[in-house]
Amino acid sequence: MPRTLKPSVIFCLLLPLSVPLQAQPTSMSTLDVSDFKRWESRSFSGETRYLPTPEDGDTILTATAAGTASAFYRQGSIDLQKTPCLHWRWRIDATGPDTLAEQSKTGDDYAARVYVVRSGGLRFWRAKTINYVWSANQPVNTRWANAYAGDNAQMWALNTGNTLANQWQSHSRDIQQDWQQAFGEAITELDGIAIMTDGDDSGSQLNAAYATLRFTSRNSQGQCESAD
Repeated sequence: MPRTLKPSVIFCLLLPLSVPLQAQPTSMSTLDVSDFKRWESRSFSGETRYLPTPEDGDTILTATAAGTASAFYRQGSIDLQKTPCLHWRWRIDATGPDTLAEQSKTGDDYAARVYVVRSGGLRFWRAKTINYVWSANQPVNTRWANAYAGDNAQMWALNTGNTLANQWQSHSRDIQQDWQQAFGEAITELDGIAIMTDGDDSGSQLNAAYATLRFTSRNSQGQCESAD
């Protein structure tokens, strides 16, 4: 049964005023948020199973959803003036059905999503999020309003379909630039980051893995470098 409120909104409402997450002192400022022991889970429709797993000398987070939806998140203020670039890797076994109507409530399921959150503080109705997703069928770089949350939760397809399934894909995003594009707003901080593998609306079995999530400063050319 589809929910009346999807995690992209509920997560925003749960965020309290948060303690800043501190960047590591390096030549390029880096905030590594992939210590998954510091993350928390929140169930919305059953439990997606999130499990830190060693792989090739790194720690990855595997996610298994069996018609379920729960978010895995880390809250805390992230200074985008210092570290505006978000990098990560993800991998999926397969997307949900390629017939999913992802812009509707019955098709709002994704094998992999990473989302960044601005809570709005006490004005919870102003909470906003960008959801970067591995889409079943939307073209890469397509953006749309979430079916549950409306314009305050922008979906953004970075991968699509199954051509690249079972292969790690790396992404680097300038959150300030993306936020300006998505909402027409300049922001200087976030209140948290989350990931979710969910198949509750379509009853799908979905598997994904996430790794190397970190925020960095821009390079000397003012750009976000590759996550590789």
